[in-house]
Amino acid sequence: MRQELLSLPKGLAEEVSRNLVMVARLIDEDPEQAYAYARIALRLASRVAAVREAAGFAAYATQKYSEALAEFRAAKRMTGSVELWPVMADCERGLGRPERALAMAGEPEVQKLDKAGQVEMRLVAAGARRDMGELDAAIVTLQSPELASNSVQPWTARLRYAYADALLAAGREDEAREWFAKTAEADKDQATDASDRLAELDGVEFVDAALPDDEDDDLADVEEDDDEGDEDDAEVAAAERAADQAEYYDEDDEEYEPLDAAADTAERAEGRDKA
Repeated sequence: MRQELLSLPKGLAEEVSRNLVMVARLIDEDPEQAYAYARIALRLASRVAAVREAAGFAAYATQKYSEALAEFRAAKRMTGSVELWPVMADCERGLGRPERALAMAGEPEVQKLDKAGQVEMRLVAAGARRDMGELDAAIVTLQSPELASNSVQPWTARLRYAYADALLAAGREDEAREWFAKTAEADKDQATDASDRLAELDGVEFVDAALPDDEDDDLADVEEDDDEGDEDDAEVAAAERAADQAEYYDEDDEEYEPLDAAADTAERAEGRDKA
């Protein structure tokens, strides 16, 4: 990417770089904002493959699959690389065309992918099978040397999780539990919810901790006392605040005269004490 940006004028290259950095920073936590930055970069440098790729991933993250596919195709034409083949196939799934994704899984481009890319393509193909209601075929698609391997690779947790989830969808609960457990072992970064799925299969329920009954009663008493004290304080404060403005009606003179707020407040407080 750096080499591509060097072909741009210095000021433009810096502006494009800033937007691409923001795309990378926000795409997981705020994909809509990342998409906005990607569109800016695209307007500035649409002939840079890295910009088209970033725009594609930002659109993909916001489920704009048609737009994402167009950007990925453009990037592929510019670079000649097949690296984006699996995500392009997944865009076809997102557009409701799982049969096209399956067709892409059988294309020669797949053989040019590295191991991670081939595993990703397998995941996409299995997902396409599930989209078409072919659960058994999805399970078979995921069965591979990478799934059987005991070594943990960056793709291991996701591959095992997909396999466990497919087994569960097919009603093979015992096998699914085994593979969710294997997923949890490999998922050191907790990128999946395998532990929660495993607990669910084991019948474990998570509930919020509650205070004992006696502590609840004590807390209620304290809150009630506080409320009463607050009411008294508020009543006195209200009377004092009204001292300069309050008036009362003198029935003998038939007119309003200033109220002695301090005396009235004292009387009311004394009445409460006697009560």
